This record gives sequence, C-alpha cells and structure tokens, in this order.
Amino acid sequence: MKYYLLGVMQPVGDPPAPEVLAEIGRNLDAFHQELREAGAWVFAGGLHGPESSTVLRPRDGDVLITDGPYAEGKEMLGGICLLRAPDLDAALEWGRKAALATTLPIEVRPFMGDAD
Repeated sequence: MKYYLLGVMQPVGDPPAPEVLAEIGRNLDAFHQELREAGAWVFAGGLHGPESSTVLRPRDGDVLITDGPYAEGKEMLGGICLLRAPDLDAALEWGRKAALATTLPIEVRPFMGDAD
C-alpha cells in the first residue's frame, strides 16, 4: 500500500457564497466518510490562506524569516488529504472524487518510499 497526497488547488480571491460553501462542506464530509469506510483515510484538513504563512530561507549560514508566501500565484494550496491506495490509478480515482466534491482542481502526488 502506498501513500498519496491530494492537494486542493484553491483560487486566490474571494470565497464562494455561503450556500455554495455549505454544499461543498457536505460533499467533503461524504467524501471523507467514503475514504474512512474504504480504509483509505489517513488525514485531511484545510489550510489558512497564504497571507498567514511564514517562510524560512537558509542564507549565509543563518535562516532568514519573512512573512507571506514563498511565491505568489493565481492558485494556492488550500488543503490536503493524505490517503492509502494500492496504486496510482486508485489514487487518481480518489482524486476524481475529491475534485467533484470540492469543485476545485486536485493535484495527486505519491509519497516517496513505501508505506509500513
């Protein structure tokens, strides 16, 4: 069994209307429940916006600490879901379900190495 990360790619800007967010929340709850019932659930959670980040960069033998995201873009990592899947095809199927639940692009990325 391998581990895969589903990254929710959220557009920068105003969030959807409250009723739209409520529907997405219900869809995500159902998706997470399906993951649990399939034994694929490891962890999932949302992230605060990039304006809340702190970046640490090695510089001249020390570490420079700055506020804000490392890079600016039109999309940000809005949340993550770590799951167990037997192979990439299975992980992509979970990613498809996540994209439908969130209405957002989902990046599927395998972890290096094998799971225990």
